[in-house]
Amino acid sequence: MRAVGAGLAIIAVLAGSWGVWRLAPHAPPPEPAAISLSQFGEAGGRALIAIEPSLTPADYRNAATLEAALARYLDMAQGAGALDGAAVAVFPEHAGTWLVTADSQAGLYRAETVQGAMTGLALTRPVRTLAALARSGEEDRVAAALFRSRGAAMARDYQQIFSSLARRYGVTIVAGSIVLPDPRVEDGVIRVNAAGPLQNVSAVFAPDGTVHDALVRKVYPIPSEAGFTASAPAAPQPVFDTPAGALGVLICADSWHGDVYDGLSRRPDLIAVPAYLQPSGVWEAPWGGYVPPWPDDAPREDAGALTEGEAWIAHSLPRRLTAAGAEAGITAFLRGSLWDMGGDGQALATTRDGVRLGPRTDDGAVVVLWLEGD
Repeated sequence: MRAVGAGLAIIAVLAGSWGVWRLAPHAPPPEPAAISLSQFGEAGGRALIAIEPSLTPADYRNAATLEAALARYLDMAQGAGALDGAAVAVFPEHAGTWLVTADSQAGLYRAETVQGAMTGLALTRPVRTLAALARSGEEDRVAAALFRSRGAAMARDYQQIFSSLARRYGVTIVAGSIVLPDPRVEDGVIRVNAAGPLQNVSAVFAPDGTVHDALVRKVYPIPSEAGFTASAPAAPQPVFDTPAGALGVLICADSWHGDVYDGLSRRPDLIAVPAYLQPSGVWEAPWGGYVPPWPDDAPREDAGALTEGEAWIAHSLPRRLTAAGAEAGITAFLRGSLWDMGGDGQALATTRDGVRLGPRTDDGAVVVLWLEGD
């Protein structure tokens, strides 16, 4: 109760300045990022596609603006013929998470830092935020309260966006990921339990827009997530039937851990990895080693000897694809400037013959890995 009283006092102090901030006009949207296209393999009837959107806070103003921003990348894939056959489009980790800011006051999207944006978000609906704060026991209670208080709206927008895109383009979509409280799919609808633990999850949408019954849940949250998200068991992990083949999905850091691959409910043909790596420039920086538990089969001497990018090749999907029994996989990274967070990475288009890297760019990218067979 003392924490709630302190929260009320803070909100009262900030209320005056908030009144000015919430009346600020929306900034003009930035020019859309350029999109590069890379293709590996011979064009055929199946494709794995990494969609790496360059996003800004303005893209999250509402569900419609985010859908429009993401559709540009599917337009690029469609123009390349990659959606003509059986295709899986993979969006990056946390592509849905920042829907937490949707339908907020204009000043939030003009904030210079994520901390400033989250402060504004708390003040947008203070009573709801305080109620969620009172029932949030996570280490990072404020972040947990914000996601918990907006979970139902986030789940609705997330499903609306990716269901619409899957249906419009007739493609299987791995919908990046989103942080939601105790989510589940019930009667074809993603629902949440505001009192439950927050999890970083990914949904898979069929070409007719329906969401698959199982959600993929992240097993190994990294330190920036661990303060407010719960880890999931390594097994069982769902495998999805798609027109392109049986599909496994591992969220970012999970692709570095053999026990998560072992937890797949059956052998996949394809593996998708939605990923997010920050800050900008880290891809070429020395790799510091595993931040979650270090797997027994990972050589510790690689820490400090490899760059971050080299470590992704040596320790994640490119290393573990064949042991998982899959023929191909793809890793897609989030790009853009979401407040002061930054982002980095290059798509990893992986087959049993090796790995090819997507472009290193600050703009958006579409990377197509063409697969053999129909």
